[in-house]
Amino acid sequence: RSSDLAVEQELAATTKAIEAAAARIEEMLDKSRAADAGIKLEVNERILDASRELMKCIKILIEKSKDLQREIVGDGRDLASAKDFYKRNHRWTEGLLSAAKAVGWGASLLVDSADKVVLGSGKFEELIVASHEVAASTAQLVAASRVKASRHSDRLAKLKAASKAVTEATAGVVASSKSGSKMTEEASAADFSSLSLTQSKRLEMDSQVRVLELENLLEKERSKLSELRRTHYHLAG
Repeated sequence: RSSDLAVEQELAATTKAIEAAAARIEEMLDKSRAADAGIKLEVNERILDASRELMKCIKILIEKSKDLQREIVGDGRDLASAKDFYKRNHRWTEGLLSAAKAVGWGASLLVDSADKVVLGSGKFEELIVASHEVAASTAQLVAASRVKASRHSDRLAKLKAASKAVTEATAGVVASSKSGSKMTEEASAADFSSLSLTQSKRLEMDSQVRVLELENLLEKERSKLSELRRTHYHLAG
């Protein structure tokens, strides 16, 4: 597969992945409206509306990235073909392909996480992490796209604007996840008013033990995350 076709096909595949993700969100929204009510429906609608907006923004960003690639190739290839241009700049091309794949993967991850949260089998924190992955992958695509772009390019300015919209939409998904988590917790909060002194003391001790366990687990996970990031940095370099 030639480099010019690879770039075009990868960006087209990413657009299809975004469209498929958006269709899944609409499907989840319809199912939730038919089956849920009250706080659960409100939480699901907030999360899915925010996710739908994010997919819309990512699709626009991909289109702007395509426009910029065409301009870069047109300006930089002189008399060479697009295939020769991509081949001559193979490291940039590989970075572009990797970034496009990451965007598609990030979108699928986010929709999978949203699906689990809506069904009650997932965690809000997983959706927040998936949102950050989408933000990181789109930033990677913008960075790869702009490397060879003219600083004064109108298409580059449009890509930057699309990137800003994605960042804001990602923040919307994070905010809806956090508010959804809080609303769900408040709705299912335990009523301690009827407990006896002994019962409340027992629960307090159990809670303290759980806090210590979670703090220990958090410390281990932070160490693991730090090591994974170091590994990713070395692999990417």
